Amino acid sequence: MIFGVDLSALLPFIAVGFAAQMVDGALGMAFGIINSTLLVSFLGVPPAHASAMVHAVETFTTAASGASHVLHRNINWRLFFRLVIPGMIGGALGAYVLSNIDASAAKPFVMAYLTSIGLYLLYRAWRGAVEPREPKIIEPLGLAGGFLDAAGGGGWGPVVTSNLLVQGASPRTTIGTVNTSEFFLTATISATFIATLGFAAFTFQTLGILIGGLIAAPFGGFLAKRVPARPLMAMVGVLLTLTSAYTVYRALVG
Repeated sequence: MIFGVDLSALLPFIAVGFAAQMVDGALGMAFGIINSTLLVSFLGVPPAHASAMVHAVETFTTAASGASHVLHRNINWRLFFRLVIPGMIGGALGAYVLSNIDASAAKPFVMAYLTSIGLYLLYRAWRGAVEPREPKIIEPLGLAGGFLDAAGGGGWGPVVTSNLLVQGASPRTTIGTVNTSEFFLTATISATFIATLGFAAFTFQTLGILIGGLIAAPFGGFLAKRVPARPLMAMVGVLLTLTSAYTVYRALVG
């Protein structure tokens, strides 16, 4: 025990943060959704507090991951500037909405959203790559992705990265650009949660997730170039679909 903190109790959260960030670095998605799913489904954290915790951590991990992608030249700067402002606006709106509704009422809807994202990831893994071409729908995608990211505790990567890839964007620069722009999104969402919820949502678990995420974050740019995306995407889809669907089932029958 150091400074009154039981380090052994932090280890599961460090492991979750590390694993989620390793997947996020390779796919440009899933850090927020993996953490939010586990916090809400298995630890009973209210959706708004889980989202606040995850986005506080992501403010730091996306900064480190974004620096890695810049270093490895994985950024499409034109796409970056078209995504970041709509994303910040959508994120602030989503955080405000989630902070001002009853948590128990929100939970089934949030988890149903996460289930649909899991199924979509499985579809993407099965469907495979598309021919590279310039995406056309960007700003509305950033707005929707930012809103759903805050409201669901994660979703910027799955919504934005997947839809850009569907439109034919290059996987490497799409992952790097979405990861880097996410720093500005998470900073905006965290500030909104602090304004609406205060600092009470940032708890002991947040520290463990932060430590694990920061350890893994510098590997993001490296993994985006070298790790096959389809198997990881399939595993994330299975995890999200099973855990989120189970929570929705419990809410409906319980």
